[in-house]
Amino acid sequence: MRPADIEDLAVPGRPALRGKLLLTALQRPDLKTNAAHGSLRRVSLEGGDTAWTHGPRDSAPSISPDGRWVAFLRAGEGQGAEGSPQLHVMPAGGGDARRLTALHLGAGEPVWAPDSRRIAFTARLPEAGRYGTEDADGETPEPAAEAPRRITRMDYRLDDVGFVRDRTQRLFVVDAVAALAQDEPLTPEPLTGDGFDAAHPVWTPDGTRVVFTAPPDWGAAESDARDICAISAEGGEPEVLVRCPGYSERPAFGADGTLFYYGQSFEAHREAAPTGLYAATPEFGAGPVKARRLTDAETVDCEATAGPPAPREADVLVAVRHRGAVELRAVAVDATDAPLAALPVVYADRTALRSFTLDGGVLVAVVATPSTSGEVVLLGDGEPRVLTDYSKPLRDKGIRPMVELETTASDGYPVHGWLVLPEGDGPHPVLRVVHGGPFTQQDWALFDEAQVYASAGYAVVLGNPRGSAGYGQEHGHAVTHAYGTVDVDDVLALLDKALERPDLDASRVGIMGGSYGGFMTSWLAAHHGERFKAAWSERAVNAWDSMAGSSDIGYFFVDAYIGSDPEVQRDRSPLTYAAQIRIPFAVVHSEQDWRCPLEQAQRMFVALRRAGADAEFILFPGEGHELSRSGRPRHRVQRFEAILEWWSRHL
Repeated sequence: MRPADIEDLAVPGRPALRGKLLLTALQRPDLKTNAAHGSLRRVSLEGGDTAWTHGPRDSAPSISPDGRWVAFLRAGEGQGAEGSPQLHVMPAGGGDARRLTALHLGAGEPVWAPDSRRIAFTARLPEAGRYGTEDADGETPEPAAEAPRRITRMDYRLDDVGFVRDRTQRLFVVDAVAALAQDEPLTPEPLTGDGFDAAHPVWTPDGTRVVFTAPPDWGAAESDARDICAISAEGGEPEVLVRCPGYSERPAFGADGTLFYYGQSFEAHREAAPTGLYAATPEFGAGPVKARRLTDAETVDCEATAGPPAPREADVLVAVRHRGAVELRAVAVDATDAPLAALPVVYADRTALRSFTLDGGVLVAVVATPSTSGEVVLLGDGEPRVLTDYSKPLRDKGIRPMVELETTASDGYPVHGWLVLPEGDGPHPVLRVVHGGPFTQQDWALFDEAQVYASAGYAVVLGNPRGSAGYGQEHGHAVTHAYGTVDVDDVLALLDKALERPDLDASRVGIMGGSYGGFMTSWLAAHHGERFKAAWSERAVNAWDSMAGSSDIGYFFVDAYIGSDPEVQRDRSPLTYAAQIRIPFAVVHSEQDWRCPLEQAQRMFVALRRAGADAEFILFPGEGHELSRSGRPRHRVQRFEAILEWWSRHL
């Protein structure tokens, strides 16, 4: 895989299924337009697929309960409403799509009501005079000419979104069938107010209300917790159904009216909180009810990005992170704190289930494997049936296999990871690549970075040190107030295990990573620099004291993981030890990164240069924290080219 081959990274989105109609939104980077290309594909349950739309920016298909209509999002060219995703509807039997909305900042994913007429969705509404809208004088100021923002809270911005308090996310309901008879797109009125963000809408089974998540007390103060709430589809005052002890998301109703949702409890730990499955029986108009946690907090960590829980008669299907895999498990509806071992396996392999959907007894998922970025798969009682072959162009060019590694750290703790080997006998130069998070997992799936490096001749060592997800709550919490301790032991132990192989060259090893992986790169370069020839530290946390105020999440993340003591923050900051770094060091960052802000890179680069280190600073304009995953395609290619050039010099 070469850098420009990211164009072949076709990734199907969460499937939409109703009867025999199965749709997915296929996304891939497009270097010519320097944007992501998205179109809807119809997948046959017998195998194969055909174009349903041609894009170029279509996403989020949703089929009405009666199977007559398909709603989806389509973005055009230009600025404002024309260039933002708008709600479209088309007949399920085929035909032209009609645009239903013209919201200036676009609409969110559509959710059909049980009557197959109405659609709920969320959308951000801007204040007048911001983001290309007219102000009170009828003028449309340029961004640099907008009025100053008066900021009174710490939760005023989000990385890859921007400022949020002047464009809160509101809940909408539209009559899609009635809108189809109109000549112009709708300008609907929001159901919720402008004091908080509403998210994850779902209809009640009788279609009278929309359930959604919202911050406690309707956003009266900063909080990353979310309650389960409801509002009449006709409007009125919202109500709280469940007060949650932490974050909640993706509610879904069972046939009997039981409400299931994913949630995290902040009662014991605010950081690295595993996501569990909860159940509650709402009492509309009677006040909040207490929810029951169905899954065990120590062993079960649900992957909410795979889609909402899918209730069946006696159980609920959920995706679960487990030792680098993402599996599909069944949770009994009457369970309480059920451990992972007690959850029947619906699908599990050395793969990562990215999303799934259930219609009647038909279960369809998107599954990524070590050789695919995601295929649509029919799951059932027999062997899974792969319905698509979107990764064939990459496989034809050659995908290097993942070799599993297992070892123990110096304290005897088990460490798990992988090695991606290049072609040839070696001995190969080695890259130790550390993932971000830290509470996420390297998984059993095609990883474009490892493939590009292996294709260039490097052996790539990947793993999930303590602090990662997928190995239990204790594993995730091991680095709380302990960054740069046992996680370092695990990172180096896995590298040592790989270097036992005669086809790897222990004299040519590089360290690299992004975000938390960037922190680890900076830390190892300062404290274990003799192990490495050079370092590539990307979008890193280098200084906790300034991170607390400059990051969009710093005001709670730093206290949770490091603590509030300034001396401790400095002690755990790689910047403190910059003068100890004696190896060539690349500081890599994006100008618009608000998660690990630019000042983190600037401070580190200046400290390194003042100390006489061989340091370079690579700065990408117009990108945020997610450059390597969802940045502009040409920047992604240029980033790969810069990485390969760096390692060709130093390894």
